[in-house]
Amino acid sequence: MTLAAATNESLASISNTLIYSAMAVYTLAFFAYIAEWLLGSRSKVGRTAAALTAEAKAKTGAKGGPAVTVQQNGGTAVLERPQVVVRSASGSRDVPDGPGAHGGDVQGDMYGRIAISLTVLAFLVELAGVIARAASVERAPWGNMYEFNITFSTVAVGVYLSLLALRKNVRWLGLFLITSVLLDLGLAVTVLYTASDQLVPALHSYWLYIHVSTAIFCGAVFYVGAVTTILYLFKDAYENKLATGGKPGKFANSVLDRLPASASLDKFAYRVNAAAFPLWTFTIIAGAIWAGDAWGRYWGWDPKETWAFITWVGYACYLHARATAGWKGRKAAYLALIAFGCWLFNYYGVNIFVTGKHSYAGV
Repeated sequence: MTLAAATNESLASISNTLIYSAMAVYTLAFFAYIAEWLLGSRSKVGRTAAALTAEAKAKTGAKGGPAVTVQQNGGTAVLERPQVVVRSASGSRDVPDGPGAHGGDVQGDMYGRIAISLTVLAFLVELAGVIARAASVERAPWGNMYEFNITFSTVAVGVYLSLLALRKNVRWLGLFLITSVLLDLGLAVTVLYTASDQLVPALHSYWLYIHVSTAIFCGAVFYVGAVTTILYLFKDAYENKLATGGKPGKFANSVLDRLPASASLDKFAYRVNAAAFPLWTFTIIAGAIWAGDAWGRYWGWDPKETWAFITWVGYACYLHARATAGWKGRKAAYLALIAFGCWLFNYYGVNIFVTGKHSYAGV
């Protein structure tokens, strides 16, 4: 064995160790998120106080400020500022956002902060594992499904942490994200694992860095949008039940009450999907250019190409539906989930079960 081969094998072993270490830290973060939700569910007083504070702020903002005292005929009079009525979207309700997973509980908030810290640590360890994998094969670590999976989960967590760094109200997403990341990594190291190897000839191109990197980023953002959309459907049903005088169950009151309002979830899901859609369009175009260089044709209706286009059509229909008054809300949300389902099949189904020019699964 040459020195270079021994070094690459050692780097591959380090990469595997780092991925397993990241899974261990993600597991600790998972339990911290669980503790945040559990302690928040017990803090009814804290949640009530947070809700009242949000309601007071909403009223203050709606009226434009406190009452004004003026002089009138030698005395004083108190005049209320006129209420400003803002037209809301069709079908929306004036419901304040929930207090978050911690539910206004100080100890719950502490565990939430611990969970975020552990998530940052796990992200850095996993990122180091991905970099070590790249160094072991001396290329971008996107040559098979194992490498794609570990990179995808790293980018998904990176998107979540970036939103937190931008002070977006997304901490409620942590538990759902980390749960799926653990499942993704578990699938990667058990079923999809492939030893370090060189690329097939068709992948030896600088387009690998352009096409695949944007595909991974788009998938991570679409995933965040899909999770938000699912939560929106549950929250919307919860608010509908309250609006019609129904009594949701104890679990719904405990969990859904702490999430942002359905209108906020719907708006957030739309924004992230809309932001990723132009990049997904670029991904398809870049893939076509790469196909022209590698195979002498830009489009051949290969299964991967076909499902990438179907995914594009799905998200295009969703964005068009959101711009159409009659298709906002739940109908558009269902379209978004169908589009994401197409993306999942394009990745897992096509790679594993369908044979084509993009058969680089390695399993």
